[in-house]
Amino acid sequence: MRYIEEFRNRQIISRLVKKLKGLKISLPLNFMEVCGTHTVSFFKFGIDKIIPSQIKIISGPGCPVCVSEEDFIDKAIYYAQNKEMVVVSFADMLRVPGTNSTLEKERAKGADIRLVYSVWQALEMAEENSAKKFLFLAVGFETTAPTVALTVLTAKKRKIKNLFFLLSLKRIPPVMEYLLRDKDLNLQGFICPGHVSAIIGVKPYGLMARKYKAGFCIAGFEPVDILTAIYVLAKQAVNKEFMVFNQYRRLVKEEGNLQAQKILKEVFLIDDVRWRGVGLIPQSGFKFKKFLEFFDIEKILPIPQKIRRKNNVCLCGEVIKGKVSPLECPLFSEKCNPRFPMGPCMVSMEGACHAYYRYQRKN
Repeated sequence: MRYIEEFRNRQIISRLVKKLKGLKISLPLNFMEVCGTHTVSFFKFGIDKIIPSQIKIISGPGCPVCVSEEDFIDKAIYYAQNKEMVVVSFADMLRVPGTNSTLEKERAKGADIRLVYSVWQALEMAEENSAKKFLFLAVGFETTAPTVALTVLTAKKRKIKNLFFLLSLKRIPPVMEYLLRDKDLNLQGFICPGHVSAIIGVKPYGLMARKYKAGFCIAGFEPVDILTAIYVLAKQAVNKEFMVFNQYRRLVKEEGNLQAQKILKEVFLIDDVRWRGVGLIPQSGFKFKKFLEFFDIEKILPIPQKIRRKNNVCLCGEVIKGKVSPLECPLFSEKCNPRFPMGPCMVSMEGACHAYYRYQRKN
């Protein structure tokens, strides 16, 4: 606990707030965080209440469940309805609405859908029961992708033929660049995701800092971490000196995790993929290399094309892009809440809507 207390120290927090308020901020500053854990910590520790009013922290697309396309859920449901298929998933995905149903509802109807804490459990299930086909819903960012890649290589080595994957793995830097180009957002910088940065390192942000004249600070998740990041970004904006600052050096190395990067390159190619509410972003996702395509369920068992009705009421897409606050959604709280979510941002504890519901709604 002493280690954690160091990053929750009231005196350090007070000094950081004083330094922030001492900056000569003449114009509003918009900074975005793109990690669900940052979203939660920002409100949980009341950081929104102690920073200067000129600074606005916007919640971006930092929840892997939230950015998975509605179409991805529809595909998962299609495969779950196959009697020969066992769908294996992390718990959050079960409640995310598809077009007409959820995996939770399909499970209640009798579909074989099993919850796991790790993709490795899916491999073990497939190895123990060769009579069934097992489909893992691979959702996540650069933090999750290496574990999926390692599992795939292990399955190939062990000659497991009944394990498949439905991919929704995404890369964070391309979506950050997409948002920097959005003039409506007018972003001056990013609080960069700590765990993603532990994998990819510092370099990917440096290119964007120079190109777009924006600040980047890799940060941990405690109050001192986040306040330091906000101060660093605000100081860069005031001085117009934009660069990458690694506040999370206790975990993030300059070069990142080279072993994880090697495994990713061995298994995946970079691909253009769709993000919920955003659309197609070039080079923002992963697909299997040709020699591993027999793990790709969409190659093995293609889904017939169907016209799907999109949910135009839920504003999760706009929340993900930072265009609106969850409080501005007409469904928020009464019609859409953690018990009865109408969109993925309310499902996941790392979703912006869930965080706002827990810490920001009026009682």
